[in-house]
Amino acid sequence: MRAREPDSTGFVDREGVPIYYEIHGDGDRDILLVPPSPITHSRIFKAQIPHLARRNRVITFDGRGNGHSGRPTEPEDHSRARNVGDALAVLDSVGSESAVLVAHCHANWWAVELADEYPERIEAWIAINPGVPYLGRSQQHWIDTAQTFEEILDDPQGWELFNRHVITNEHRRWIEFFFSSQLVEAHSTKQFEDAVGWALESTGDVLVGGELGAEIDPPTRPEFEDMCSRLDIPVLVIHGDADVCQHVERGRELARITGAEYVEIEGAGHLTLAREPVKVNTAITNFLEKGKAKEMRTTTWTRALDRPKKALYISSPIGLGHARRDIAVAKELRELQPDLQVDWLAQDPVTRVLDAEGEFIHPASEWLVSESAHFVSKTFEHDLHAFQALREMDEIMVANFMVFQEVIDEGHYDLVIGDEAWEVDHFWHENPELKRGSHVWFTDFVGYLPMPSGGAREEFVAADYNAEMIEHIARFPKVRDQALFVGNPDDIVPETFGADLPKIRDWTEQHFEFPGYITGFTPPGAGESPKIREDLGFDPDERVVIVTVGGSGVGRALLEQIIAAFPLAKKVVDDLRMIVVAGPRIDPESLPGHEGLEIHGYVPELYRHLSVCDLAVVQGGLTTCMELTAARRPFLYFPLQNHFEQNYHVRHRLDRYGAGRHMDYSSSDPESIADAIAAELGKEVDYVPVETDGAYQAARKIVELI
Repeated sequence: MRAREPDSTGFVDREGVPIYYEIHGDGDRDILLVPPSPITHSRIFKAQIPHLARRNRVITFDGRGNGHSGRPTEPEDHSRARNVGDALAVLDSVGSESAVLVAHCHANWWAVELADEYPERIEAWIAINPGVPYLGRSQQHWIDTAQTFEEILDDPQGWELFNRHVITNEHRRWIEFFFSSQLVEAHSTKQFEDAVGWALESTGDVLVGGELGAEIDPPTRPEFEDMCSRLDIPVLVIHGDADVCQHVERGRELARITGAEYVEIEGAGHLTLAREPVKVNTAITNFLEKGKAKEMRTTTWTRALDRPKKALYISSPIGLGHARRDIAVAKELRELQPDLQVDWLAQDPVTRVLDAEGEFIHPASEWLVSESAHFVSKTFEHDLHAFQALREMDEIMVANFMVFQEVIDEGHYDLVIGDEAWEVDHFWHENPELKRGSHVWFTDFVGYLPMPSGGAREEFVAADYNAEMIEHIARFPKVRDQALFVGNPDDIVPETFGADLPKIRDWTEQHFEFPGYITGFTPPGAGESPKIREDLGFDPDERVVIVTVGGSGVGRALLEQIIAAFPLAKKVVDDLRMIVVAGPRIDPESLPGHEGLEIHGYVPELYRHLSVCDLAVVQGGLTTCMELTAARRPFLYFPLQNHFEQNYHVRHRLDRYGAGRHMDYSSSDPESIADAIAAELGKEVDYVPVETDGAYQAARKIVELI
């Protein structure tokens, strides 16, 4: 799932070569993003598009040779004149009279010629890691390989792979070497996979045509320098000083000649727009704000001592259980600090719970990209590769962080509480200077654990993600002013973060505090249950089974299996009443039904129903399972296949409590599910007790930061 889908798309025919474009947003200013095709396409700007499109009309296109555009192979079809003409044709097709150009790498050569030839069409130019001729100095490996590009080499290695025959016949080998060289930053596995994937959408023949076409009829050095110096538009140059594709001196010299604003990112390589998206997005936004026409602006500033005490709470939308515990913590915080104002930056379905509780949801929440929808898009039947889904959420995390940071910069918050707000924790560690106020980090698991189906690659990547987190905390320990593990040390899996990395429990005990589990409610006592059952419409002589799969919408397959088991279980348990809760993201009408079976959508305060049922059948999510454990209810749970958290972290915790009966979805059919329902209904349980003061204990630790 993309962080932002285009509002419209189209093609421009360029002498038989279709050029694909997209339009995002409808702001007054047009921004044209120009990718360095054919080695990549418009998706290289995926971290910039959602942010820029909130206030501008962003136009992207796939350059000739990649993406949805045509694949010509002849050098003349890849000349600078053709590429400049493509950009102009796209602007004409979408009705753009003038635009800001944003270009990466060698696309900046086209940008110079476009701005020079059509100055009335270009308002400003943002050059990212510019690959322009003559300026500064070329990397030595490009000089060396220029001599061997056409030769047939016996055993090319390293930069010798930049060779016509290698690129044509061993395209992947060249591409993997090239991007592994460009991503000099540690922990860049996702950016590497993206870049390689985009490059492989083209072919070696196209790539060679692009290389040769760039050299057709080049300007002389004086001609090119004159083009740059006579540009009469604002220019921003962004360059990583560790760029091994375009030497940083090129960016510096281009900025000098054009009189540009210059941003140099120390330690960054060639793919700054992908590897340092927050810095790049912020630099672009600040540059564009400076270029706005002068207008009267009114601002109000409140003295610091006169400001109310404010907390911004971010509750993970991946599962409704986070919302229940977060509301409980917020209520305890208000008890301890009555003048505290709590605002929520939240998404559906969390907003439904917050609305019901009368909580204030920050208006900027409407800009957030749905993380729940992303996870649903990655689900197949009862299979969710959670670790890979988290990795593929990278552009959503950038988009949502930019919204969050804007709220923080304008809101004067004393405290940020993030319940598994991954984007906040990650990008504040990547950009610690952006942190405002105190930061509390909540989580109920620590450590990405590879699934066997992912093989050696997933084992390596999961360890790399863990290592990055460990390095973040070691280098910037003050980004997290308070780290709270929702549970106790014994709840932590007895595993390591990966080869040569610490044991998860040892590291977590050093860096977290443990308020105990947070249920978000007080389970009813034995004397209270009959009254609650009566209030909910449960008869004393019926045995009630509640079926629920949470709020994310990934449990349809499990619901359908359990529904199919209902008539079989009903034959064995005559007084069985089954209530299926589809949740806020699954249409109850879309599920199959049986006589006597009840199917509902979103049910407020579902925890009350679960706390007095005779049996629950659920997915393997932690919060629902722990609510049932706290209420001492029997339950069946079916972890999603390939979901590392449910299969390892949650199951370990439930085993510790002696709670629930684990069921394997792949080996369970309606008959076996019906048998399990009949066997577990009303079963006496002997779980380890769950503490009921977790929310208070968490709030007591948090309030010290206000």
